[in-house]
Amino acid sequence: MPRLFVFGLGYSALALARRLQKDGWTVAGTSRSGAGADILKARGIDPVLFDSTKPIDPAAFSGTTHLLASIPADANDPALRHHAKDIAAIDGLEWIGYLSTTSVYGVTDGSTVDEDTECDPSSARGQRRLAAERAWQALPLPGHVFRLSGIYGPGRSVFDTIRAGKAQRIVKPGQAFNRIHVDDIAGIVCASIAAPSPGRIYNVADNLPVPSADLVTYACRLMGVEPPPEIPFDQAVLSPMAREFWADNKRIDNDRIKTELGVRLTYPTYREGLDAIFAAE
Repeated sequence: MPRLFVFGLGYSALALARRLQKDGWTVAGTSRSGAGADILKARGIDPVLFDSTKPIDPAAFSGTTHLLASIPADANDPALRHHAKDIAAIDGLEWIGYLSTTSVYGVTDGSTVDEDTECDPSSARGQRRLAAERAWQALPLPGHVFRLSGIYGPGRSVFDTIRAGKAQRIVKPGQAFNRIHVDDIAGIVCASIAAPSPGRIYNVADNLPVPSADLVTYACRLMGVEPPPEIPFDQAVLSPMAREFWADNKRIDNDRIKTELGVRLTYPTYREGLDAIFAAE
Protein backbone atom coordinates (compact mmCIF):
# COMPACT_ATOMS: atom_id res chain seq x y z
CA MET A 1 0.00 0.00 0.00
CA PRO A 2 1.63 3.29 -1.04
CA ARG A 3 1.84 5.87 1.72
CA LEU A 4 2.51 9.59 1.35
CA PHE A 5 4.01 11.62 4.17
CA VAL A 6 3.75 15.41 3.82
CA PHE A 7 5.63 18.08 5.71
CA GLY A 8 3.10 20.94 5.67
CA LEU A 9 -0.33 19.71 4.60
CA GLY A 10 -1.62 23.01 3.28
CA TYR A 11 -3.73 24.05 0.32
CA SER A 12 -1.65 22.51 -2.48
CA ALA A 13 -0.63 19.36 -0.64
CA LEU A 14 -4.23 18.65 0.39
CA ALA A 15 -5.29 18.64 -3.26
CA LEU A 16 -2.64 15.99 -3.91
CA ALA A 17 -3.69 14.01 -0.82
CA ARG A 18 -7.33 13.92 -1.94
CA ARG A 19 -6.34 12.61 -5.35
CA LEU A 20 -4.10 9.88 -3.96
CA GLN A 21 -6.62 8.82 -1.34
CA LYS A 22 -9.13 8.16 -4.12
CA ASP A 23 -6.56 5.75 -5.59
CA GLY A 24 -6.23 3.86 -2.32
CA TRP A 25 -3.18 5.58 -0.84
CA THR A 26 -2.81 6.29 2.85
CA VAL A 27 -1.62 9.79 3.76
CA ALA A 28 0.07 11.22 6.82
CA GLY A 29 1.21 14.77 7.31
CA THR A 30 2.09 17.57 9.64
CA SER A 31 0.02 20.35 11.13
CA ARG A 32 1.16 23.16 13.40
CA SER A 33 -1.88 23.04 15.68
CA GLY A 34 -4.24 20.62 17.35
CA ALA A 35 -7.17 22.17 15.52
CA GLY A 36 -5.40 21.63 12.20
CA ALA A 37 -4.61 18.06 13.17
CA ASP A 38 -8.30 17.44 13.90
CA ILE A 39 -9.21 18.70 10.42
CA LEU A 40 -6.69 16.35 8.83
CA LYS A 41 -7.99 13.41 10.85
CA ALA A 42 -11.54 14.16 9.72
CA ARG A 43 -10.27 13.90 6.15
CA GLY A 44 -8.80 10.46 6.73
CA ILE A 45 -5.23 11.70 7.08
CA ASP A 46 -2.94 10.62 9.91
CA PRO A 47 -1.97 13.92 11.59
CA VAL A 48 1.42 14.68 13.11
CA LEU A 49 2.02 17.85 15.12
CA PHE A 50 5.10 19.75 13.92
CA ASP A 51 5.71 23.46 14.50
CA SER A 52 9.25 23.47 13.05
CA THR A 53 10.88 24.17 16.43
CA LYS A 54 11.54 20.57 17.49
CA PRO A 55 11.62 17.15 15.82
CA ILE A 56 8.80 14.68 15.65
CA ASP A 57 9.00 11.00 16.55
CA PRO A 58 10.77 9.25 13.63
CA ALA A 59 8.22 6.44 14.00
CA ALA A 60 5.83 8.75 12.12
CA PHE A 61 7.74 7.94 8.91
CA SER A 62 7.13 4.20 9.21
CA GLY A 63 5.72 2.73 6.02
CA THR A 64 6.31 5.90 4.01
CA THR A 65 6.89 5.18 0.31
CA HIS A 66 6.61 8.77 -0.93
CA LEU A 67 7.44 12.03 0.85
CA LEU A 68 6.51 15.61 -0.05
CA ALA A 69 7.85 18.79 1.55
CA SER A 70 5.56 21.81 1.39
CA ILE A 71 6.80 24.02 4.23
CA PRO A 72 8.18 27.48 3.39
CA ALA A 73 11.89 27.62 4.13
CA ASP A 74 13.14 29.83 6.94
CA ALA A 75 16.87 30.23 7.61
CA ASN A 76 17.11 26.60 6.55
CA ASP A 77 14.47 24.02 5.74
CA PRO A 78 12.78 22.92 8.99
CA ALA A 79 12.04 19.38 7.81
CA LEU A 80 15.65 18.77 6.85
CA ARG A 81 17.00 20.64 9.86
CA HIS A 82 15.37 18.11 12.15
CA HIS A 83 14.96 15.03 9.99
CA ALA A 84 17.46 14.78 7.13
CA LYS A 85 18.97 11.60 8.60
CA ASP A 86 15.57 10.13 9.40
CA ILE A 87 14.38 10.72 5.84
CA ALA A 88 17.53 9.18 4.39
CA ALA A 89 16.95 6.12 6.61
CA ILE A 90 13.33 5.45 5.57
CA ASP A 91 13.18 1.87 4.33
CA GLY A 92 11.33 1.53 1.03
CA LEU A 93 11.20 5.24 0.20
CA GLU A 94 10.65 5.54 -3.56
CA TRP A 95 10.09 9.24 -4.25
CA ILE A 96 10.68 12.65 -2.65
CA GLY A 97 9.21 15.97 -3.81
CA TYR A 98 9.72 19.58 -2.78
CA LEU A 99 7.24 22.36 -3.58
CA SER A 100 9.27 25.46 -4.38
CA THR A 101 8.46 28.69 -6.24
CA THR A 102 9.39 30.46 -9.45
CA SER A 103 10.74 33.33 -7.34
CA VAL A 104 14.07 31.47 -7.34
CA TYR A 105 14.75 32.79 -10.85
CA GLY A 106 14.89 36.46 -9.85
CA VAL A 107 14.17 37.58 -13.43
CA THR A 108 12.83 41.12 -13.76
CA ASP A 109 13.00 41.93 -17.48
CA GLY A 110 9.96 39.95 -18.64
CA SER A 111 11.98 37.28 -20.42
CA THR A 112 11.03 33.61 -20.61
CA VAL A 113 12.63 31.20 -18.17
CA ASP A 114 12.90 27.43 -18.25
CA GLU A 115 14.33 24.99 -15.73
CA ASP A 116 17.86 25.50 -17.07
CA THR A 117 17.77 29.28 -16.57
CA GLU A 118 20.34 30.38 -14.02
CA CYS A 119 18.74 31.27 -10.70
CA ASP A 120 19.57 34.61 -9.11
CA PRO A 121 16.78 35.34 -6.63
CA SER A 122 16.50 39.00 -5.70
CA SER A 123 14.53 38.46 -2.47
CA ALA A 124 15.58 36.81 0.78
CA ARG A 125 12.55 34.53 0.42
CA GLY A 126 13.69 33.40 -3.01
CA GLN A 127 17.23 32.83 -1.74
CA ARG A 128 15.93 30.62 1.07
CA ARG A 129 13.84 28.65 -1.40
CA LEU A 130 16.78 28.05 -3.68
CA ALA A 131 18.92 26.88 -0.76
CA ALA A 132 16.15 24.50 0.29
CA GLU A 133 15.83 23.13 -3.25
CA ARG A 134 19.51 22.27 -3.28
CA ALA A 135 19.32 20.67 0.15
CA TRP A 136 16.47 18.39 -0.90
CA GLN A 137 18.34 17.48 -4.07
CA ALA A 138 21.43 16.57 -2.01
CA LEU A 139 19.71 13.70 -0.17
CA PRO A 140 20.76 10.11 -0.99
CA LEU A 141 17.45 9.87 -2.84
CA PRO A 142 17.38 13.33 -4.49
CA GLY A 143 14.13 15.25 -4.29
CA HIS A 144 12.09 16.29 -7.31
CA VAL A 145 11.66 20.08 -7.30
CA PHE A 146 8.41 21.73 -8.41
CA ARG A 147 8.67 25.49 -8.99
CA LEU A 148 5.13 26.76 -8.56
CA SER A 149 3.69 29.87 -10.18
CA GLY A 150 0.87 31.83 -8.55
CA ILE A 151 -1.50 29.27 -7.02
CA TYR A 152 -5.25 29.63 -7.27
CA GLY A 153 -8.31 27.41 -6.99
CA PRO A 154 -11.60 27.02 -5.11
CA GLY A 155 -11.60 29.19 -2.02
CA ARG A 156 -8.43 30.97 -3.10
CA SER A 157 -9.11 32.97 -6.22
CA VAL A 158 -9.74 36.46 -7.54
CA PHE A 159 -13.46 35.96 -6.86
CA ASP A 160 -12.78 35.97 -3.12
CA THR A 161 -10.69 39.14 -3.45
CA ILE A 162 -13.45 40.89 -5.41
CA ARG A 163 -16.14 39.89 -2.91
CA ALA A 164 -13.97 41.17 -0.07
CA GLY A 165 -13.67 44.54 -1.83
CA LYS A 166 -9.88 44.23 -2.04
CA ALA A 167 -9.42 43.68 -5.77
CA GLN A 168 -7.15 46.12 -7.60
CA ARG A 169 -6.60 46.39 -11.34
CA ILE A 170 -2.95 47.31 -11.14
CA VAL A 171 -1.28 48.43 -14.35
CA LYS A 172 2.45 47.95 -14.77
CA PRO A 173 3.33 48.03 -18.49
CA GLY A 174 5.12 44.90 -19.67
CA GLN A 175 4.37 42.94 -16.48
CA ALA A 176 2.90 39.45 -16.77
CA PHE A 177 2.44 36.50 -14.44
CA ASN A 178 1.82 32.80 -14.89
CA ARG A 179 -0.54 30.96 -12.59
CA ILE A 180 -1.42 27.37 -11.83
CA HIS A 181 -4.68 25.82 -10.66
CA VAL A 182 -4.30 23.74 -7.51
CA ASP A 183 -5.76 20.67 -9.23
CA ASP A 184 -3.12 20.91 -11.95
CA ILE A 185 -0.42 21.02 -9.26
CA ALA A 186 -1.76 17.72 -7.93
CA GLY A 187 -1.86 16.27 -11.46
CA ILE A 188 1.73 17.27 -12.19
CA VAL A 189 3.05 15.82 -8.92
CA CYS A 190 1.14 12.59 -9.58
CA ALA A 191 2.71 12.40 -13.04
CA SER A 192 6.15 12.71 -11.44
CA ILE A 193 5.31 9.96 -8.94
CA ALA A 194 4.37 7.74 -11.87
CA ALA A 195 7.60 8.53 -13.74
CA PRO A 196 10.31 9.32 -11.16
CA SER A 197 13.45 11.19 -12.16
CA PRO A 198 15.22 11.97 -8.85
CA GLY A 199 16.62 15.49 -8.67
CA ARG A 200 14.67 16.73 -11.69
CA ILE A 201 13.24 20.27 -11.64
CA TYR A 202 9.84 21.14 -13.12
CA ASN A 203 8.22 24.51 -13.77
CA VAL A 204 4.60 24.26 -12.65
CA ALA A 205 2.73 26.94 -14.58
CA ASP A 206 -0.12 27.45 -17.00
CA ASN A 207 0.23 28.26 -20.70
CA LEU A 208 -0.64 31.96 -20.63
CA PRO A 209 1.25 34.64 -18.71
CA VAL A 210 -0.92 37.77 -18.47
CA PRO A 211 -1.19 40.94 -16.37
CA SER A 212 -3.03 40.43 -13.09
CA ALA A 213 -5.59 43.08 -14.10
CA ASP A 214 -6.81 40.73 -16.84
CA LEU A 215 -7.98 38.23 -14.21
CA VAL A 216 -9.87 40.88 -12.29
CA THR A 217 -11.59 42.09 -15.46
CA TYR A 218 -12.51 38.55 -16.53
CA ALA A 219 -13.79 37.54 -13.09
CA CYS A 220 -15.90 40.70 -12.78
CA ARG A 221 -17.45 39.94 -16.16
CA LEU A 222 -18.40 36.43 -14.96
CA MET A 223 -19.86 37.88 -11.77
CA GLY A 224 -21.74 40.59 -13.61
CA VAL A 225 -20.15 43.41 -11.63
CA GLU A 226 -18.24 46.50 -12.65
CA PRO A 227 -14.47 46.02 -12.42
CA PRO A 228 -12.54 48.39 -10.17
CA PRO A 229 -10.72 51.27 -11.87
CA GLU A 230 -7.21 50.76 -13.21
CA ILE A 231 -4.45 51.89 -10.85
CA PRO A 232 -0.86 52.67 -11.89
CA PHE A 233 1.55 50.40 -10.07
CA ASP A 234 3.23 53.25 -8.21
CA GLN A 235 -0.13 54.22 -6.69
CA ALA A 236 -1.23 50.72 -5.67
CA VAL A 237 -1.59 49.78 -2.01
CA LEU A 238 0.47 46.60 -1.60
CA SER A 239 1.91 44.66 1.30
CA PRO A 240 5.69 44.22 1.44
CA MET A 241 5.27 40.61 0.32
CA ALA A 242 3.11 41.67 -2.62
CA ARG A 243 5.64 44.29 -3.69
CA GLU A 244 8.31 41.61 -3.55
CA PHE A 245 6.14 39.45 -5.80
CA TRP A 246 5.66 42.30 -8.27
CA ALA A 247 9.41 42.98 -8.42
CA ASP A 248 9.88 39.86 -10.54
CA ASN A 249 8.70 39.91 -14.14
CA LYS A 250 9.04 36.72 -16.13
CA ARG A 251 7.22 34.30 -18.38
CA ILE A 252 7.41 30.64 -17.46
CA ASP A 253 8.23 27.93 -19.99
CA ASN A 254 6.29 24.82 -18.90
CA ASP A 255 7.33 22.54 -21.76
CA ARG A 256 9.12 20.00 -19.54
CA ILE A 257 5.99 18.86 -17.68
CA LYS A 258 4.41 18.13 -21.05
CA THR A 259 7.28 16.44 -22.86
CA GLU A 260 8.74 14.48 -19.93
CA LEU A 261 5.70 13.82 -17.75
CA GLY A 262 3.02 13.76 -20.44
CA VAL A 263 0.93 16.34 -18.59
CA ARG A 264 -2.07 17.90 -20.27
CA LEU A 265 -3.26 20.74 -18.09
CA THR A 266 -6.89 20.65 -17.06
CA TYR A 267 -6.82 24.45 -16.83
CA PRO A 268 -4.31 25.64 -19.46
CA THR A 269 -5.16 29.31 -18.89
CA TYR A 270 -6.79 31.37 -16.17
CA ARG A 271 -10.01 31.48 -18.21
CA GLU A 272 -10.73 27.75 -17.92
CA GLY A 273 -9.74 27.82 -14.26
CA LEU A 274 -11.97 30.76 -13.35
CA ASP A 275 -14.84 29.39 -15.42
CA ALA A 276 -14.72 26.13 -13.46
CA ILE A 277 -14.48 27.83 -10.05
CA PHE A 278 -17.37 30.17 -10.84
CA ALA A 279 -19.55 27.36 -12.16
CA ALA A 280 -18.92 25.29 -9.02
CA GLU A 281 -19.76 28.24 -6.78
